[in-house]
Amino acid sequence: MPRDAATLVLLVRHGRTATTGVKLPGRAGRPHLTAEGRRQADALAKHLARVPGIAAVYASPLYRARETAAPIARARGLAVRVEPGLTDLDVGEWTGRSLAQLRRRREWTVIQRHPSGFRFPGGESFANMQARVLSALARLVERHAGRAVVAVSHGDPIKAAVAHALGVPLDLFQRLVVAPASVSAIAYRREGPIILTVNTVHGDLGWLGVP
Repeated sequence: MPRDAATLVLLVRHGRTATTGVKLPGRAGRPHLTAEGRRQADALAKHLARVPGIAAVYASPLYRARETAAPIARARGLAVRVEPGLTDLDVGEWTGRSLAQLRRRREWTVIQRHPSGFRFPGGESFANMQARVLSALARLVERHAGRAVVAVSHGDPIKAAVAHALGVPLDLFQRLVVAPASVSAIAYRREGPIILTVNTVHGDLGWLGVP
């Protein structure tokens, strides 16, 4: 493999859970995938089956990410490797809170329009989250240079990584949508990253070869 070959990172958001779109789970030990979420994870394994050169499957430590990664890794004869840097945003005191209630708080406008200046009470800032995720991805790219890796993570970390690759300020990252069980692909090259797809939720992904 040429030393300057691109490294393909397939950013996968975990499948649906009982809290998806209802509560802010953050880093709570639960929830697990629902039956629908498990079906989504199985479908992801099939969609990714034709992507060449996948060398490793990584996941956030949280159950929902590891459960999504399991069938993807199993289809490749690989083990799921836990990467702490891929974990969800630490929302501190807001963990488990209803999204309907949180949207009525004045801080919600800040989160949507100026997330770079917000830190969750007792938790993490968006800026720290982005730096953490980018550092984790840099490690994976260095470790698997010229190959492809799957990284199963969460909505906000994936959006933050995609925004950075696009050169989009963190304050605009909320304009991106990353649905449950979606795939976003970034090719990391010596010249800079290339976005291959964002928020792909179905269909054959075999065209995602390493450029």
